[in-house]
Amino acid sequence: MSKKRILIVDDDLACARILKTGLEKIGGYEVLTELRATRAVSAARQFQPDLILLDVCLSDGDGGDVAFTLRNDPQLRDIAIVFLTSIVSERETRGGSALFGAFRFLAKPIRLERVIACIERSLEMTRCGDRFPANTECP
Repeated sequence: MSKKRILIVDDDLACARILKTGLEKIGGYEVLTELRATRAVSAARQFQPDLILLDVCLSDGDGGDVAFTLRNDPQLRDIAIVFLTSIVSERETRGGSALFGAFRFLAKPIRLERVIACIERSLEMTRCGDRFPANTECP
């Protein structure tokens, strides 16, 4: 079985490293990190991830704009996207938020077991051709 390819787009270097290390350590994942919004789309084109963990607020751009560009690119539109956010707490994200449109999200600080559960559920839904309900937090 091939490893699932995960692209992490987060300008918080510590967060990106922790996620990358954790996902690679448990196995089953090949992870690429990108710290800049301006390089996220080209990184996705080159890496061809199965899923993108995308920070909402990046120092050089907006995660929502990156997601919009990805969804409008025929080569990238079917890649699962999960937003990462520190602008609202986990408690505030329960029940959804218009901020995230039709994307799943995880509130920071995040726990690796929640990230893995979210990745697996998102990839399963994508394989089945299903879309998540709008504005829903990952398990």
